[in-house]
Amino acid sequence: MKTILITGCSTGIGRALAVELASRGAKVFATARRPETLADIASPQLIPLPLDVNNADSRARAVATVIEQAGHLDILINNAGVSLIAPIVEAPFDRVQNLIETNLTSTIAMIQQVFPHMAERGGRIVNLGSAIGVMPSPFSGVYCATKAAVHMLSDVLRLELAPFGIDVVTVQPAAVASEIEDRSAEGLEAFSADGSRYKPFFHALQMRLERPKQNPVSAEAYARDLADAVLAQHAPRTVFGGRGSTTYQVAGRLPGAVRDFFLRREFGLPNKPARG
Repeated sequence: MKTILITGCSTGIGRALAVELASRGAKVFATARRPETLADIASPQLIPLPLDVNNADSRARAVATVIEQAGHLDILINNAGVSLIAPIVEAPFDRVQNLIETNLTSTIAMIQQVFPHMAERGGRIVNLGSAIGVMPSPFSGVYCATKAAVHMLSDVLRLELAPFGIDVVTVQPAAVASEIEDRSAEGLEAFSADGSRYKPFFHALQMRLERPKQNPVSAEAYARDLADAVLAQHAPRTVFGGRGSTTYQVAGRLPGAVRDFFLRREFGLPNKPARG
């Protein structure tokens, strides 16, 4: 029986994946800052666990609890993350810092926390990136940057952890139903105010908010496919999926000038000539 620790299980992919993996016989430690939000899905196979990924003591306690109760850890799934819809140059900097810490720094910290327990017997680390870590998306720049960093982090880890028999899988979902987009829009109205230089382009920020909500794949459907990869005998390097996944991957490989032209046109962002 596989023992799995998943971060960020209160909603979305993390919650659905915890349920799916438990239904397949894995012993799943599903974590959240408020584990009571997981009470309705708890079972002998699915154990809610408190975890604030940005707190060192909390990380240490969570991993220690898994080892104490299960004796070992086979798979770590770094799913916890936050988003932010804002122009980079006007984004509240405290939220920028929190996003980087949650999406990237805590991922590294969790990997360091579990490595001593996997080094002797092997294991698997699954890192949640994003399709927009491959193709830039206006007004999600900091989120895009952290997910692109997660992709590169995974590629390097795959090399460094190979001698220890630890697989590394990168997940790059496109549009999957989640509450993360709604939370990312907090404070969006500030960019419609006179104090923002982006007031003339507020429609573009609204477009960025609404686009992922157009017929996304359900978290449950995505979790079924992702669970196949998580439990596969031979770990895939990358897992895609979600609505628009192929489009994102193809567009991300376009020449930069071509890609920029189409994105500016779609979002109504003019290419203003240089001032004389």
